[in-house]
Amino acid sequence: MGDKAGTRVFKKSSPNCKITVYLGKRDFVDHLDHVDPVDGVLLVDQEYLKDRKVFVTLTCAFRYGREDLDVLGLSFRKDLHVSTVQAFPPLQETKTPPSRLQERLLKKLGQHAYPFHFTVPQNLPCSVTLQPGAEDTGKACGVDYELRAFCAKTVEEKIHQRNSVQLLIRKVQYAPEKPGPQPTAEASRSFLLSDRALHLEASLDKELYYHGEPISVNVHVTNNSTKSVKRVKISVRQYADICLFSTAQYKCAVAQVEADDQVSPSSTSCQVYTLTPMLGTNREKRGLALDGKLKHEDTNLASSSIVKEGTNKEMMGILVSYRVKVKLVVSRGGDVAVELPFVLMHPKPSDQSSSQPQSVAPEADATVDTNLIEFEMNTSPQLDDLVFEDFARLGLTGMKDEGDPFC
Repeated sequence: MGDKAGTRVFKKSSPNCKITVYLGKRDFVDHLDHVDPVDGVLLVDQEYLKDRKVFVTLTCAFRYGREDLDVLGLSFRKDLHVSTVQAFPPLQETKTPPSRLQERLLKKLGQHAYPFHFTVPQNLPCSVTLQPGAEDTGKACGVDYELRAFCAKTVEEKIHQRNSVQLLIRKVQYAPEKPGPQPTAEASRSFLLSDRALHLEASLDKELYYHGEPISVNVHVTNNSTKSVKRVKISVRQYADICLFSTAQYKCAVAQVEADDQVSPSSTSCQVYTLTPMLGTNREKRGLALDGKLKHEDTNLASSSIVKEGTNKEMMGILVSYRVKVKLVVSRGGDVAVELPFVLMHPKPSDQSSSQPQSVAPEADATVDTNLIEFEMNTSPQLDDLVFEDFARLGLTGMKDEGDPFC
């Protein structure tokens, strides 16, 4: 291959190595008018299968309770979408033309490789994880997408872990190409025994910010009252709307600054305050919404949710938004505050085949998985530039499937 970078392909095998799933990416983009299809290739051992079939299931689930609390058949989990296809033997009526990458994989893997394809509905949420506490165990709460391949005689048959493959993927959104208008807000307050008011005007320099990018807040105060402004408090707040049986909203400050900038009666003040919301300074906050996390990769604060008009919010699981709150602390007279909504997202990468969303200023403790395995074959240059990377999976020491004669 020389110095030319290959096309990354992710793979994962069942514990008994009889089924292997190949995917071109782990992040599937919601473009609002359509979602990237989830398509891949399955490599099977037909002698091992005998008279069984191979199914692939795509599940979008919202877990709203700790996994260790699942008792007596009660599960704190709601499946928002479940779709199943039969990959082997292939069904003619459900056959979809293979993508370019699928064609290359089928040619490289041989006659025992079979494609599969899922169309993701547009009304499903993006992957979001709620940050667990220090003592929480099991799967974290949030919205996740799971791809599972397994062999069985029927789709209703019990799935054995030894001959199944389970992969976590993500549904993501990137920043829109055309940002909205500049956020501005103002408020006035009159006080007792004061003829004139205290006026607050605040604005951001733009509506769209990328993860790791500093936010500049312009604050202009005109104090025509007889009261004095003692302090100015600026905070960036994350709002998470939990859309389940009813909608509940949780808020959390992810960046804040407090300045002793006093504004005397009959005077004005114009200041610019800078804040940078980042996960690195909020790792101890339980319940904070984060972008869906894959094993061995760091993540960031959850991106703002962009919802298509007319979407049923009960199917969205968790909706994330951000606002900057500007608050004036007034001596013996109450407070004056305004809020400025803005959008926090990743920029659209130039190459969407990358599995990790790109940020303007990546956090220092992010880790990169470089466990790449290259396969070279004496074929044309267009076919031998595939680079395979293993999906990490949990240790399976001592695992045994009881009652499965095929394992």
